[in-house]
Amino acid sequence: MDIKSNLKALTEKAGVSGDEREASEAAAELLRQYADNVEIDSFGNITGTVKSDAPDAQTLMLDAHIDRIGMIVTYIDEGGFVKMGSIGGTDNRIMAAQSVTVHGKRKIRGVISTLPPHVSNDHSKVAEIGELAVDVGMTKEEAEKCISLGDRITINSDFRELIGDRVSAPAVDDRSGVCAILTALKMLKSRKLKYNIAVSFSAQEETGERGVKQTAFRIRPDRAIAVDVSFGRTPDSEPQDTAELGSGVMIGFSAALDREMSESLRNIAAEKDIPFTVEVMPSSTGTNADSIAVSGGGVRCCTLSFPIRYMHTPTETVDIRDIEATARLICEYAG
Repeated sequence: MDIKSNLKALTEKAGVSGDEREASEAAAELLRQYADNVEIDSFGNITGTVKSDAPDAQTLMLDAHIDRIGMIVTYIDEGGFVKMGSIGGTDNRIMAAQSVTVHGKRKIRGVISTLPPHVSNDHSKVAEIGELAVDVGMTKEEAEKCISLGDRITINSDFRELIGDRVSAPAVDDRSGVCAILTALKMLKSRKLKYNIAVSFSAQEETGERGVKQTAFRIRPDRAIAVDVSFGRTPDSEPQDTAELGSGVMIGFSAALDREMSESLRNIAAEKDIPFTVEVMPSSTGTNADSIAVSGGGVRCCTLSFPIRYMHTPTETVDIRDIEATARLICEYAG
């Protein structure tokens, strides 16, 4: 499996939280190569299963979220400018003058309006999302024919291959986690499974881990691994809070996670020469693991992450080797 080509295919889909269908369908098509009973539920979650031949095998849930951050149309003013609100944790510092797409009755290109520095009184002020508007070049009457309140908006950006094994794209958070699980499933095809595998590509993580609450409730796993992204090191970051791109999989340790699973994954990575770092998240993880762990009667759960730079921007940057290392560790744990 070509991780890079799958990541490109997935990050080209919109799939903003609450409107994941386009991305869900693309992910489900890829999952059908490796799993049975693949379906998309009414919420936009994708699930599938891979059965073990081992008698009395426990169920291991593998989860990554399919949704991405974005914006939503809240109002069209008298000049035809489209007002918007945030869906998920958008970074308002990068919004001014961005090229965007309004996903209305058709895809409409626009630009987020901004004052030029020549006539701005405060260059340092970061505008709130509600203060911004999208210029779609239409009158109010024209805009209302093709744009409705509640339509999603995404910032335009392309999948770019950078130096070496690095790529930049929108929605790397967390379509790259989806790619890691797909790659692990391919690796597992030649192995005897220790667990029954239940895959969840969940919706609405960015708006409160909503989708995984449903899939975990239905699956009722014995153990779970939540695959997500974490913070890549940049010159202005703190070393203890970040990891270098290319340093491998990040194994989570937290009060919210199962210590035995974290230790086991760390031992396997060391034994199998899989590059890894340890990620400490004191009380909670900020990922779907927090919801999975308290589902039903409780689930043993751990996180596997990999570092990306520029999270929640249209240029999220990841090293393909870190995705592969994550897939290898999942494979060694499950097979």
